[in-house]
Amino acid sequence: MATKLPKTDVVIVGVGWAGGIIASELTKNGLKVVGLEKGKSRKTEDYYMVHDELRYGVRYDLMQDLSKETVTFRSNDKMRALPMRQYGSFLIGDGLGGSGVHWNGQTYRFLPYDFEIRSKTIERYGKNKIPADMTIQDWGITYDLLEPYYDKFEKLAGISGEENPLGGKRSAPYPTPPMIKSPALVKFTDAAKKMKLHPYMMPSANLSETYTNPDGISRAACQYCGYCERFGCEYGAKADPVVTVIPVAKKTGNFEIRTHSQVRRILHSGNKVTGVMYTDVTTGKEYEQPADIVVLTGYVFNNVRLLLMSGIGKPYDPSTGTGVIGKNYAYQVIKGTAVGFFENEQFNNFAGAGSLGVSLDDYNGDNFDHTDLKFIHGGSISISQTGQRPILNNPVPAGTPAWGPEFKSKSLKYANRTLSVGGQGSSMSFKHHFLDLDPTYKDAFGDPLIRLTFDFEEQDRELAKFLAGKCGEILKGMGANHVDSLKELGPYDIVTYQSTHNTGGAIMGTSPDTSAVNSYSQMWDAENLFVVGASSFPQNAGYNPTGTVGALAYRAAEGIVKYRAKGGLVE
Repeated sequence: MATKLPKTDVVIVGVGWAGGIIASELTKNGLKVVGLEKGKSRKTEDYYMVHDELRYGVRYDLMQDLSKETVTFRSNDKMRALPMRQYGSFLIGDGLGGSGVHWNGQTYRFLPYDFEIRSKTIERYGKNKIPADMTIQDWGITYDLLEPYYDKFEKLAGISGEENPLGGKRSAPYPTPPMIKSPALVKFTDAAKKMKLHPYMMPSANLSETYTNPDGISRAACQYCGYCERFGCEYGAKADPVVTVIPVAKKTGNFEIRTHSQVRRILHSGNKVTGVMYTDVTTGKEYEQPADIVVLTGYVFNNVRLLLMSGIGKPYDPSTGTGVIGKNYAYQVIKGTAVGFFENEQFNNFAGAGSLGVSLDDYNGDNFDHTDLKFIHGGSISISQTGQRPILNNPVPAGTPAWGPEFKSKSLKYANRTLSVGGQGSSMSFKHHFLDLDPTYKDAFGDPLIRLTFDFEEQDRELAKFLAGKCGEILKGMGANHVDSLKELGPYDIVTYQSTHNTGGAIMGTSPDTSAVNSYSQMWDAENLFVVGASSFPQNAGYNPTGTVGALAYRAAEGIVKYRAKGGLVE
């Protein structure tokens, strides 16, 4: 029997970027908020002088324990799904701050086209351009409506950058200037400009200079140490929830964080939720936390799994296309990449930062003509200097033996003579790509795991080859003596790391028939439940998702305040 606790105004499930932003905004408005985080507490001091690649980069110290909770995967619904027993394709963060602690800091805005993709594609190319089994849809919100929230998130995090010449219009410049451009980035920029492309410095949450945000939080500049992704930042230079929004919420006196608290069900009656049930993982005791408003702000899989386990919303049925919970899972096409080998030049690849790079969007969204191409959308192309650490980086040309004298000699020769130019391709949603509950495998509490059904499609294969070709052309323009690039994209492989940009499953839209939440991230089927995060993306863009998650979180916080005042569905 669960112990019933005193009621609170709001309970937040998952205290990462979305949860931290919403806690900060609501507590400043006087609401009492409880944040439930299934992992442990964290602080900046935890990372002092801990540049430990083995611990964090290889053994995934900041990630969820897959022996207790994981996902199951299958390529199609005719196959039996099996659990992901060790990390591969993506990484699921765990603990206070969530993925906002171990991210790289690449903070893009989606293109205006991304939010109106179906209507804009039909308008330009006709309905036949969209395959019958592709289920892309407009978000129900435009770039212009979301722009003020992007601006708010960028000022919170102190994003360092310069204007994207092919992006949406901005109401203000980035709050801090772009990061230092290394020789490799200069080389990329010069080559891209000679090709009449439009490079710009990557928007970065790794501060280029000391910065104080509108909430009065001051942070130091990045040291270019090369330990960002999979690591916490010992300087606080990389924006994360632990050093930005969580302190602001706690300072109000209205925010209580409970770590080691695994939320297992959302409690509900009629068209409203009444709170959540969670287990204290340190004691095994169960608790009921009543609340006027419940906000799910976990990772994609956690948000969708909780909705399905709690029986809120209609589960998606791929055979009929009806239902919405689990619908439109999408990923990212990362393998459109090329590697250049330079015989007579060396680069300081060991140094870097998570978002030290240059990008271009000439082949992203609908910035180029798709009439004669067998895919829609595209992807951003960039060069990044994140810091090549010794264990996980060993570039050698294709055809080199995997061991022996030749492998050793080429490993030494090319350790600092390679540059990689990558395409981050969009991922379109398809009828047969979805999330549901696995009927066989369960977590440590006996609850069903989330099951992922996904594979690359012809759309993805064509896009990957296209982007790889463009990346190779840029590397040749940079003077590479030899270029290795993707020739064919095989089936989706959950074993090899690609991207942690999983999206969909509780998608945003204009109707409860085709979406789970409205443009304020409010559930159609439960008016006092808000589901915030990349789970609301109807398909994925050619960018990292965090900037858009941050913007949606600010809009959701505004919606919660409006709901608190008037009730009903927020418009």
